[in-house]
Amino acid sequence: MFTRSSPRTLSLTRSAACAVAAGLGALLLAGIASAADELEAVVVTAPHYVPTDNRTGTKTDTPLVETPQSITVINRDQIDLLTWQNLGQAVRYTSGVVGENFGSDERYDWLTLRGFYPVQYVDGLQAPVGSVTNIGLDLYNSQSVEVLKGPASVLYGLAPPGGIVNMTSRRPSRDFGGEVQAHYGSHDDKQLAGDITGAVTDNLSLRLTALSYDRDTQTRGVRSKRTYVAPALTWDIADRTSITFLYYYQWDDVKGDGGGFFPAAGIYSPNPNGPTPTDANLGDPAYNDFSRSQYAGGYSFKHGFSDNLTFSQDLKYFSTSNTMFDVYGAGFATSTTPGTGLYPYLNPLTGVQESDFSGNPLYTDYRTVNRYNFPFWENIHSFEVDNRLEAKWVTGAVKHDVLFGLDYRRYVDKSKFAFGFGPTTDLYSGPVATPITTPSPAFPYTDEIQRQTGLYAQDQMKVDHWIFTVGARQDWVKSTYSGADRSDDKLSYRGGVTYLLPNGLAPYVSYANSFQPTAGSSFAGEAFKPTTGKQVEAGLKFEPTFLPRDVKLFATAAAYKITQDNVLAADPGHAFFSLQVGQVEVKGAELELVTRIRERLSLNASYSYTKSEVTQTASATDPTLGRELPIVPRHKVSLFVDYTAQTGAVAGLGGGLGIRYLSSTYGDPTNLWQAPSYTLLDAVIHYNVDKWLISVDASNLTNKTYISQCSSEVNCFYGLKRKVVGTVSRKF
Repeated sequence: MFTRSSPRTLSLTRSAACAVAAGLGALLLAGIASAADELEAVVVTAPHYVPTDNRTGTKTDTPLVETPQSITVINRDQIDLLTWQNLGQAVRYTSGVVGENFGSDERYDWLTLRGFYPVQYVDGLQAPVGSVTNIGLDLYNSQSVEVLKGPASVLYGLAPPGGIVNMTSRRPSRDFGGEVQAHYGSHDDKQLAGDITGAVTDNLSLRLTALSYDRDTQTRGVRSKRTYVAPALTWDIADRTSITFLYYYQWDDVKGDGGGFFPAAGIYSPNPNGPTPTDANLGDPAYNDFSRSQYAGGYSFKHGFSDNLTFSQDLKYFSTSNTMFDVYGAGFATSTTPGTGLYPYLNPLTGVQESDFSGNPLYTDYRTVNRYNFPFWENIHSFEVDNRLEAKWVTGAVKHDVLFGLDYRRYVDKSKFAFGFGPTTDLYSGPVATPITTPSPAFPYTDEIQRQTGLYAQDQMKVDHWIFTVGARQDWVKSTYSGADRSDDKLSYRGGVTYLLPNGLAPYVSYANSFQPTAGSSFAGEAFKPTTGKQVEAGLKFEPTFLPRDVKLFATAAAYKITQDNVLAADPGHAFFSLQVGQVEVKGAELELVTRIRERLSLNASYSYTKSEVTQTASATDPTLGRELPIVPRHKVSLFVDYTAQTGAVAGLGGGLGIRYLSSTYGDPTNLWQAPSYTLLDAVIHYNVDKWLISVDASNLTNKTYISQCSSEVNCFYGLKRKVVGTVSRKF
């Protein structure tokens, strides 16, 4: 039913958070006591499970505890131990970020970060995002995923106020090693993958990573295929000079998927024919097809003039091409006479089933579904280069780590679409191939050329226990939208103060801002200014210095407030036009912990409180005024505990259990459609023997049915059902 969060729900949320906290404390005490008592040697399987450093937050090798902004680093040891296969899974136990927002969608990794859609980066350079803010890049070749929370324009230029997600590619190693991997799972999920690296000469190292899968999904009649290959070469030119060439190619093909778009009746509200099957598909198995070909090639160069002066350059050329033929749900077919029908109509204004919702036609049979036909073509190319000079020196009692940078990006996005109506289908009969003609003509969707140049500087100053981080950046952005030229110049800045205590506690405060150009113009013909964001954040980071060497822990607590200005709002005087007078505010608090105790016990835990609100619109009667942003849960609680026996007869045998709770979320800007809260369980069993790893993991262990989002009477989406995958890996 359509309900708001009740006091009882909030009480349960607090109780769950308290229970998680109590459980964490007990587990930590037990693990640390075990670390102090047990002296026998252990097998090391995940030495870097707990991250200590990052580059995304400062573009330098800076300890996480010294960076005055919330950052989560998900490294390869975590990904491998917990057998995560995509970006949506990898952020399940991260605070502030929510993934898998459209359920079973094989095309992209749908994320929200602090209330906004984060832009994806690859190796520190913006990915070729277009109509979606990520590119669906496979996780297997990522050495780490860094989630930078809050404004990031001081280092990256164009960025949303919620933050960015950076995927860092695996690099060649001089030490020979690698793995071959095969897995099979639910929905006939078959995958082969491999990774090999090592030195081939005294100064050349190679790496090759590849993957291929072929699988069905929880949606009937959908087949998904992917091929991914990523060669890399490192040339150690001299003692202080090296260059790493990086390339990847990924091909995707998803056939038959209607993408969800289910009517609310049967999912969100009752249907006389019964619940909508969770494997329902409103697409066409013969017509629907999403194909994508993408690649990127470039290098990462580094030259040290001395121990205190280093030049770095990252360069990439990205290309992606998407083609989509898609018929999808457009709501139930309706009767011709208002006020008649076989079942009451759900009034979204009240959440009440009404027998006669005057003025609105009722559904004829609650199973015949209309469909839209929406073919879409998109081609994106971008060239990017980021030049950095890092200098370190001491002035009196002050140690400086100064970064000067100059980056350039040329981005071309050309897309087009057509629109029509497809034949009706039956919600309960399953997908049926029907002759469908692609509508024509095709209309331009995006025709954009953008050139961005950014000049930035940053200084990290250490004075005794104090760390002062300041930075500024000037951007010059020249864009052509559908033949119309425009320029946007913007100054961004950031400042932060951290106090590093001897025991590893580090309180900090920071301020940062962001900007993004906005396409289009008002009814009067005035070009829109960039949207801007600003954030104030205060927090506490903890990397204890008093624990035994084989007990590693990193924890963070943060509170923040983000304000976004120049948001587009509906023009009350001119239909289909906007005014740039809107404002959005997001306040939140986040807790996060990751620990690894004696190579046995691992914990990933987080809690997020996020309150969003549209604080200003063009009119006091605007229905979005005072409402929350879509797909932003007020509460998110997650805990994953994994234990592996490292000694004795069962050495190498382990397993883990995870729990995830998300409170209710609104699916539409006017907050008429609220998806209920849900709690999911995940589990994994794994066994390491010699160089073999055998694992079985399950997502949504209890096979719970839940709604990922519902935005209207015709746009509802099921969440992911249970999926079990078995994996066998051989390392060498």
